[in-house]
This record gives sequence, structure tokens and C-alpha cells, in this order.
Amino acid sequence: MKSLGKYISKYLASFVGLVLILLLINGIAFGWTFYGIMTKDYGGLSPQNMLEATAASASLEGISEEASERLRNNNIWAVYLDMDGNRVWETGAPEEIPEHFTIQDVAVFAKGYLVGYPVFIRNTDDGMLILGYPQDSYTKLTSNYYSLRYIKTLPFFVMGILAVDFAILFLVYYYSKRKILKNSEPIITSIETLGNGKPTSLSMCGELAGIADSINKASGILSRQNQARANWISGVSHDIRTPLSMIMGYSERIAHGESADSHISKEAEIIRQQSVKIRELVQDLNLVSQLEYEMQPIHKSSINLAALLRSYTAELLNSGLPDGYSINIGITPAAETILFYCDARLISRAVSNLVQNSISHNPDGCDIALALDCTDEIITLSISDNGIGLSAENLKELNEKPHYMESTDNRLDLRHGLGLILVRQIVEAHGGSMELKGWEQKGCKVILWFPKGGDSFEKTIRSISHE
Repeated sequence: MKSLGKYISKYLASFVGLVLILLLINGIAFGWTFYGIMTKDYGGLSPQNMLEATAASASLEGISEEASERLRNNNIWAVYLDMDGNRVWETGAPEEIPEHFTIQDVAVFAKGYLVGYPVFIRNTDDGMLILGYPQDSYTKLTSNYYSLRYIKTLPFFVMGILAVDFAILFLVYYYSKRKILKNSEPIITSIETLGNGKPTSLSMCGELAGIADSINKASGILSRQNQARANWISGVSHDIRTPLSMIMGYSERIAHGESADSHISKEAEIIRQQSVKIRELVQDLNLVSQLEYEMQPIHKSSINLAALLRSYTAELLNSGLPDGYSINIGITPAAETILFYCDARLISRAVSNLVQNSISHNPDGCDIALALDCTDEIITLSISDNGIGLSAENLKELNEKPHYMESTDNRLDLRHGLGLILVRQIVEAHGGSMELKGWEQKGCKVILWFPKGGDSFEKTIRSISHE
């Protein structure tokens, strides 16, 4: 957490630094934009300064040539009134400016405007000096004056600066977000991997190195736990084999011995049959453990699935299918010659487990059907029966309730059936997908999908599953 805090603090400090830099840049931009306006309108050429400079050389006879030239260069006109309100002289004044002003006229334009022109006035010993500016140059209040050019420019400046600031902040946010996501994505992936009970390895530098070390440490602990669990299961499986073989041997000898009566022989046969189930359960447990912790080597080769299914069915029939059961194979023409790159032993084991499930869960007998089909993208193998089926609750439990080897939470009430778990792991080891369907009193169906080739396997599976 300390590393994560440093990592976040680094980005917060960078963001604060960027805001300060933007404020500095905004101040410089403001000064750069309005320096000329401020210099002209509020500096040496401001109306007040021009008024003072002109009044210093103004009299009833006129003003100096220098003052007149300065007014013309700055597009300013001037009018001089005597004490009676008569215009004594003017320079550059518009035609609409009157020749005579009453005291009421003076009171009106003294507020700031004369015939629409912003004016500035100064009383002298001989009369009154009036300086007039273009109509779109200044706006005046009774107590101050404001540059129209400044006021017109200011909104565009503020909007422009804000737009640039938001653009920069958005780019920084976008870049920071991408960088944070890029840096945190391996961490999230590793955590998800750990959450699925799989070990992982993460290598990172900088502020997040501490988090990577913690994840690697947790992964090492999980890996050792998985290894210990797998070794324990393997050891128990190995230790059970010898006494189990002895039980099976003695029970078979008793069951077929001539000295034992029929009752004892029957019980011995039951012991032998249950011992066989225990042996198969131990084998399943060992194989599930190896697949779960990726310790089972998978030997793949190109296999004709149609031939594999026919071979399995023939072997099952030759070994003696119990009374009340039948098995049929349906292979489409497109699937007759399909070659699947797989581990034939594991695929046969998956099919055998599903067939044996149908037999075990339908003691009164049922019809079992194997079906093989393929398209350009997927291979579909289904095993179905018309037995007692599953209720909606049982189907939901089988699909959603985790197996004890798929969870490290000992508080959960987890199921212990290995058959479907083993099938699912075999299918996933071959890049496939599995779906279980069941209908009460109408049988069950397990569909196995395997990729034939191409990138659209998952999309195709989703579309088929929704049908």
C-alpha cells in the first residue's frame, strides 16, 4: 500500500505542478495579449495623459503644432470653448459638433459622450478643452472609462485560454489514465489469476515494484500450497492402490470360490464392485489434480474422432453393456473424416465418464446416444440419454456450485463429484467449451465444443448457446 500511495502521490504532484505551470502561462499570455492595449489606453497615451498634455499647451489662440500632430496621429479630435460656451477653435472635429454649447449641453456631455463620441474634458483658465475619441473606442461610466477594444477582446481571450487549458488538462488526464491503466493492467491480471487459484509472476519497476513483490510472494505461497495439495493427492492415490488391490483380489477369490456359500459370494462380489469404483474414483481424483495444477502432460496428435468414438463404443459393447441400456452413434458426413489434434486417451476418458454417468444415474436403464458434427469453425460432440434427467435446481447447482478443488474457501458447502469436473478440465485443456442440459424425466445432454480453427470459435459458441 505504501508503494501505491507513492505512485498516486507522484501523479497528484505532477498534476498540481501542471496547474501551476498553466497559471503562469496564462499570466504570460494575458500580458502578451493586453500589453499593447494597456500601454495605449492606460499608459502614456491614455486619455487622461493626452488630456493633460494637450491642456498644457492649449489657450484661446490654439495649441502647439506638436500637440496637434500628436492628436492626429492618435485619431483624436479637440474642441476649445470659451467661458460663454462658444467654440473658439477645433482640430479634426466631426461636422456634427455644434458651434455653441449651453450650460445644459455641457452638463450632458460632461457625463462622457458628445453626439455619441466618448469625450474627455479639462477646465482651463480661459475656457474648456474637449478631447473626442472614435465612437467605438471607449465606453464610459460616470466615474471611470473603459477601453472597448479591451472589453471586446477580453471574452475571446478568456474563452481561448479556457479552451486551451481544458485541452491541455484533458490530454494530461488521457495520457495519465492510459499510463496508469497500462501500469496497473499487469497487476489486475495477476490478481485475477491469483483469484482463480493459479500462480503468477509479475515483474515491475519503479513505485509499483513493491506491489509486484507482494503479488509474487502471494503467488509463491499459492504455488507451494497447490504443489503440496497435488503431492498429497498423488501420495494418497499411490498408497491406496496396494491395499485396494488386495481387497479386490481377495473379494474376487471369495466371490468365485467353491467353498463359499451364495450369500458370502454375493457380498464378496459387492465388495469387489465397490472396490472398482474406489479405484476409478482415485484415478479420477489423481487426474483432476494433475489437470487442475497443470501437472498432467498432454500428448496430442491428429485423431479421427469418428473412429475413436466407434472404437470406444465397440469396446464398451464387448465388455458387456448392462441390461436395459443401449448405445448408438450418430456421425454426420462432414464429421466422418475430421481430424482433431488432441490427446486421444483424455478425450476417450471424457466420453467414458459421461457415458458412465448416464449408466450410474439411470439404474432402470436408458438409451445413450453419441453424436458428432462439425462446421468450418467448430467440432461438436454430444453425449445424451433419455433417462430420469435433472430438475432445474439440480441443473443450476451443477452449473454454478463450485467444486472443492476450484476454491480455497473452506467455509463453502462444495460438491465432491469428480466426473463432470474431469470432463470440463479435459475439454478446457483442448481449448474447448462444455455445456450441460437436463430436463426432468426427459434425460440429460452434455455438449462439448472444440475449435476446428480460426478466431471466431468463442463468438460461434455464444451464438449456438443462445439458440
